[in-house]
Amino acid sequence: MAQHTVKLDQEKFSCSICLDLLKDPVTIHCGHNYCMNCIKQHWDGEDQRESYSCPQCRQTFIPRPVLMKNTMLADLVEDLKKTGLQAAPAAHCYAGPEDVACDVCTGSKLKAVKFCLQCQVSYCEQHLQPHYESPAFEKHKLVNLSKMPQVNICSHHGEVMNLFCRTDQKCICYRCSMDEHKGHDTVSVEAERNEKQREVKASQQKVQQRIQDREKGVKMLQQEMETINNFADEAVRESEKIFNELIHLIEKRSSDVKQQIKSRQETEVSRVKELQEKLQQEISDLKRKDAELKELSDTKDHIQFLQNYPSLSHLSEYTDSPRINLRPLQYFDSVTVVVSELRDKMQDIFREEPKTRDEFLKYSVQVTLDPNTAHIRLLLSEGNKKATVMREEQTYTHHCDRFTEQRQVLSRESLTGCCYWEVKKEKHGAMVAVTYKDISRTGNESTLGSNDRSWALECDGEEYKLIHNKVSTSISGSESSIVGVYLDHSAGILSFYNVSDTMTLLHRVQTTFTQPLYAGLSVYGNDYSVELCELK
Repeated sequence: MAQHTVKLDQEKFSCSICLDLLKDPVTIHCGHNYCMNCIKQHWDGEDQRESYSCPQCRQTFIPRPVLMKNTMLADLVEDLKKTGLQAAPAAHCYAGPEDVACDVCTGSKLKAVKFCLQCQVSYCEQHLQPHYESPAFEKHKLVNLSKMPQVNICSHHGEVMNLFCRTDQKCICYRCSMDEHKGHDTVSVEAERNEKQREVKASQQKVQQRIQDREKGVKMLQQEMETINNFADEAVRESEKIFNELIHLIEKRSSDVKQQIKSRQETEVSRVKELQEKLQQEISDLKRKDAELKELSDTKDHIQFLQNYPSLSHLSEYTDSPRINLRPLQYFDSVTVVVSELRDKMQDIFREEPKTRDEFLKYSVQVTLDPNTAHIRLLLSEGNKKATVMREEQTYTHHCDRFTEQRQVLSRESLTGCCYWEVKKEKHGAMVAVTYKDISRTGNESTLGSNDRSWALECDGEEYKLIHNKVSTSISGSESSIVGVYLDHSAGILSFYNVSDTMTLLHRVQTTFTQPLYAGLSVYGNDYSVELCELK
């Protein structure tokens, strides 16, 4: 009996927070006692709330109570320490603020030691006994509290959240259902789980069906890609075969032309040599006759001169020189003309570039300007088709694609395949260009034409220049207010035209384009503008 009394005294003089004998004991308004530091730390954690509660009875206080040391209780604790009093055994420790309290205990709750997954309840050692002794709990699964998800514990009441509030769509504990969720539509978490499980299963079936549909689509696309690759490979093989045949025909024709030229060369050279030999023989004969005539002329004896004259009288007869026609530039003109015509015809066949404006308009595309690329001094209007240089800055939002130094703007649309568009410009300077999208947006490298990413036609009155990678090529041409741009991306052809009653080619670029292109415009003077034409 004495032992029981000592045990009871131990519990009464122990702090229910730290479970040790009271240190600097204080008594709060509800009558419960705590170590001064323990209750202070507990209330410090509740500073964000409007009220402060007792860890044991949950009575709330407003405002925060002022703590005063209970000197009588402190003296009693000191006396008990001298008698060798120890803290209460761990099996009967009360739950502290950091512990999980037993859901079955009433009043001062003991610390829980196990959690039942079936009951969804935490038990202290005493209330856990029925689970060990009664067959009714034989299939219940007990787990250590360390394995219990902390999300299952109500942050307000420290109890297991075994209810679900459908009104607020959240998990709550029993005390929540009696407090702020009173009158709400609540069910057990198991019932709500079953309901949601059915919805999850239905959603899962839909997702699985979509997966099957997408996998089927991926398989079809894979088959289509293989078909495209097969046809492309076959087209490459056939094209290569045809081009090899063309190359063979051209080589054969080249060989025939060379042979014809060689034969004509031999014929003409033989004719010239024959005529040359004839002339050389005549020169020798004439030199011999000239010597005889000189000898006759130098004779001093008149009688001898007259006697020799008859034999040499025929030397005075006049002989016509053979006619010589010099036409070396005409010997092979016909051959080179035919070959040149053949070259031009083949270029026309392979190029297949339109000739008239109506033919160009078949490839017309709608091009608009992208505000995210426009310099802050450029005002876009007419449905983002016109760019005007303003004296004041425009209120564009910050964007990484914006030109920061050059008054330039790019199209919103990328350009591939065969495309044609027209640009209306004023007499003053402007640039009509195409560029890859990754052109620099700042510094000297951002100027259209001043890099290997862009090709720009600079227009200034009747003066034109094609600029690419800082290399400028002067172009002659009459002034026109409209410049037409034709792009054959796959063939690597970029052509600029003066557009009036006829299409006048200004310059053609033949290269290889490795990325989609974007139309680019640049304007020089204040209040000047440049505009993408509406093609019909």
